[in-house]
Amino acid sequence: MNQDPRVTITPTEPPPIRKAPPAAVLRWIRLGWEDLRRAGWPSLLHGLILSIASLVVVEVAVLFWPLLPGAVSGFLFIGPILSTGLFALSKRLELGERPRTKDAVDAWRRGSRCLFRLGLLLVLVATLWVGITKLVFHFFVDAEIERPLDFLRYVVLQGNDTFVEWTVLAGLVIALVFSVTVVSVPLLVDRDVSAKLALVTSLRTVSENPITMFGWALFLLLATTLSIATLMLGFLILYPLMGHASWHAYRELVDAGGLPPR
Repeated sequence: MNQDPRVTITPTEPPPIRKAPPAAVLRWIRLGWEDLRRAGWPSLLHGLILSIASLVVVEVAVLFWPLLPGAVSGFLFIGPILSTGLFALSKRLELGERPRTKDAVDAWRRGSRCLFRLGLLLVLVATLWVGITKLVFHFFVDAEIERPLDFLRYVVLQGNDTFVEWTVLAGLVIALVFSVTVVSVPLLVDRDVSAKLALVTSLRTVSENPITMFGWALFLLLATTLSIATLMLGFLILYPLMGHASWHAYRELVDAGGLPPR
C-alpha cells in the first residue's frame, strides 16, 4: 500500500557525524563574524536582549537572593529559544537571502514549540544543581549563607580542597549542559526531529570530536567570561557571534541532509 506523501515519518536514527580538526573552531568564529556583520541590527538585537536579561539576573542575585534559582532556571529556558533567531538569520544568509528581524521573531515562535522539552531539561538540571547545593550546605556546612558573596567567601576561604571540589562540580554541570545543547538546538531549528534524537546527536558529536569540542567550549567560556567582566555589555557583540558561529559548527559537524526539514 502506498504511503500518503503528506504523512511525515519522524526519524529515529541519529544523522552521521563528521570529524572536524581543532582548527575548525577558528573558521566557525570567522564565519560567525561574517554573519554578524552582514545581518546587522537583527543580529545585534539578540545581544541587546541577552545583556538586559543578564543584568536582571544579576539584580535578582544582589537584591533578592532567594529568587536567584528561579531566575537562573527561567534564563536557561529562554536562552535556547532566543538563539534560534540567530540560527534563522544564518540560514537565510546561507541561502543567499537578506535576513530580517521578522525571520528572528518567527524562529522564536517556532522555537518555543520545538525546544520546549529541551528547555524543561535544562530547567531540571538547574533545579537539581540548586537543590543539591542547598542540601549540602544545610547538612554539612556550618556557616550562614544568605548572599552570593557569603557563598563565594566560604568556598574560597575554606581551603583549597573546598574550592577545587566546587570547581569540579560546577565544571561537570557546565560540561553536561554543553554536551546536550552544542548541536541539538540548531538541529531542532533546522530539521523536524525529536528532542531525544537531537540530544543523542549532540552527545555523539562531542564524543566523536572531543578535542575540537573542547576548543569550542573553551571559546564559549572565554566569550561568556569576557561578557560578564564587562558588566554584560560584551554580550551585545559576543552573544550574536557565538550564535552565528554555533550554526556553522552544526552545519560542518552534522550531516543532516537525510532528515526532514522543519
